[in-house]
Formats: sequence, structure tokens, C-alpha cells
Amino acid sequence: MDSSEIRQLQILAAKARQGAVLGTYHAKSGHPGGSLSAADIFTYLYYKEMNVDPANPDWEDRDRFVLSKGHCCPSLYAVLALKGYFAWEELTVLRHIGAMLQGHPDMKKTPGIDMSTGSLGQGISAACGMALAAKLDNKDYRTYTVLGDGEVEEGQVWEAAMFASHNKLDNLVVIVDQNGLQIDGAVSDVAGIEPLDKKFEAFGFEVIKIDGHDFEQIAAALDKAKTVKGKPTAILAKTVKGKGVSFMEDQVGWHGVAPNKEQYEQATAELQAQIDRLEGKC
Repeated sequence: MDSSEIRQLQILAAKARQGAVLGTYHAKSGHPGGSLSAADIFTYLYYKEMNVDPANPDWEDRDRFVLSKGHCCPSLYAVLALKGYFAWEELTVLRHIGAMLQGHPDMKKTPGIDMSTGSLGQGISAACGMALAAKLDNKDYRTYTVLGDGEVEEGQVWEAAMFASHNKLDNLVVIVDQNGLQIDGAVSDVAGIEPLDKKFEAFGFEVIKIDGHDFEQIAAALDKAKTVKGKPTAILAKTVKGKGVSFMEDQVGWHGVAPNKEQYEQATAELQAQIDRLEGKC
């Protein structure tokens, strides 16, 4: 990628963060912290990596994506809206009764959502099933799933990892959003998961460690994953919870709290300033 491509991805990611803040503000609930930390990953997947078609979201040969940490859907919804799956205005009724966009992804109501998720640990299992289905059907599509680092404390994650390795699912990419915080505090204090790379390696994965906010590193990791044969890949992406909003960054309190009007306006202004700078307007 050249610098202009990277800059465009950064602009899109900042807009996705604005969308996450917008949605949680109007919902008066939701999970902004982990949504903001994963925004760069979502942006790269949908704009550079995955073979998808917003005009035909159920296309049989599309790449699949499963947000295993389903509560962090606000920024995923924003990326889907930017990509053209549905109108941006849907974000303003996030979590409202009868709205398309709910607090956890719903594959039956929302274009672009391949799996309903929310119960932590289950999404990766569904992703394994999708990857195995591609193998059985001799299809070329790939499956991507994003987990939280708090989520990998769930035992089902490791059952799925064992399954993926046993079935040589080299068309599966597991991305762990390692922002270091979960609802009860630091991941290292709740149930230390390190050394996470060695754990995934022990379960038979190719492991790649990156800065989850660096698009060049994200690109290189996903490119490498496509060359791995006979085993799945785990990308451990170091991120900052609340990334892009000064008062949310690395603050566990923003795991599941919506911004009030003043906080919403400040966060939106900060993100707009980033966009303006990237677009050369200031």
C-alpha cells in the first residue's frame, strides 16, 4: 500500500469510530471501548481484504466474517454503512425496539452480518464451521473472526481452536483484539492469558503478532495468512481500548457505558479533527 491508500483507510476508520460513538450515544447504551479498538481491523477487512459485495450480501462465494465479540458491533455497523450495506442513519436508532441494528449482530435482520453473536466464545466455533464448509464444498472463500482478549478466557474458544487445527483449516483467520481490558478490569488481573502466542501455537496455529492500529502491519499479517497451508492462523493485534477518543483511551470504564451529550460532542469533534488533518484541511 502507498501512503495515500493508508491515509484513506485511516479516514474511513476515524469515520467508523464516529459512527460507533454516534450509535451508542443515541442508544444510551452499548460498548464503545472495544468498538473503537477494533475499528482499524474492521476497516481493513471490508475495504482491502475480504471479497464481498454490499449489493449482494448473501452471495454464496463471499468471504465470511464473524464478530465473535459481538457486543463490539457499533463500529462494525459503521463500517458496513460506509461500505453501502445500509444507510448511515440506521446508526441513530441502534438498539431501539424494532430497529435493524441491535446490541449484538443479528444475521436475520442485518445485511452483511454472517452470524448472530453475543455469547462470548461461540462466534469462533461458528467461524470454524464456515471454514470447514468451504473445504467440504471445494469453495475458495475464506473466513475471518475477531475475538476479544477477555473472550479467550472462555473454554469454548480453545475447543474451537483444537477443532480448527485438527481439521487443518488454513482458510480460517482468527484475529484477537488485544486491548488489555475487559468489563471487570485488566485482562491480566481477571484471568491472565499470556503467553497467548504460545497457547495458540500449542493448539497448532500459525501465530502473527502486530500493532492492530498499523494498517501496514495488518496488511502484512493477512497477506502472510494466505500463504499458510495446513493450519489456521491467529493474528494477535495489540490495540488501545477507546482508540481515537482521548478520554476513552485505555479506560476500562468505557467498556460498556454510552457517552452523554457533552462526551458525544467532544468525541465527535476529536475524531473530526483527525479526519480533517488526514484530508489536509488543517
